Amino acid sequence: MSEHLPERLLALLRSVDTPTVCNAIEVVQGKRGFNGFTRGTMLASAPHAPAIVGFAVTAQIAALQPSTEAPDIIRARRMAYYKAMHDAPKPAVAVIEDMDFPHCVGAYWGEVNTTIHKAFGLSGALTNGVMRDLGDMPEGFPVIAGSIGPSHGFVHVRTIGDTVTVFGLEVANGDLIHADRHGAVVIPAGVIDRLEAAIHKLQATERLILDPARADGFDFAAFEAAWAAFEKART
Repeated sequence: MSEHLPERLLALLRSVDTPTVCNAIEVVQGKRGFNGFTRGTMLASAPHAPAIVGFAVTAQIAALQPSTEAPDIIRARRMAYYKAMHDAPKPAVAVIEDMDFPHCVGAYWGEVNTTIHKAFGLSGALTNGVMRDLGDMPEGFPVIAGSIGPSHGFVHVRTIGDTVTVFGLEVANGDLIHADRHGAVVIPAGVIDRLEAAIHKLQATERLILDPARADGFDFAAFEAAWAAFEKART
């Protein structure tokens, strides 16, 4: 466990969805406008799994064309990639940019690769690329991907540890990631210490409108009263 992410905060982050984290970041920052999140619709290998939380371990891949590098260079880089994943401080998330985007064809994330990464202790993967073997991936290693496809193409690792971009989200190696079926966010380092309190405040504030709305007899007068309390708590 990384010393920078207390166990209680990690458990809380895994229990809430990514939209909640987006809102909680704004609570800490005291304003709207947080924009460190993915754009567009992504796909989840396990839509109902807990959120993926961890520090990014970044890499870039390509698969449309075979690599022009020597086989020993390709293999050395692949082994260096797996070593980086194995040695990364945990919790960790593999964040992989497919450089063929938006024409990705190589399903880097299938039964074999997800099983390896899970065994290395990673929490899941975030990619703009392709996944496959949806019925055969191990439990406890969700993948948030850009598409689904049957083939690995000519997939090979291009870079390790560089800043990558996934669906408009720029991710540096070591960034704290929260991802689920909605997409992903990078949690700014400056909000981490106050994020737990912000999530609890957000949840309590939302209950001011949700609890009355779910109760019998919720009419417009009840809505006006609940909304007034909700707005007051948000300011």
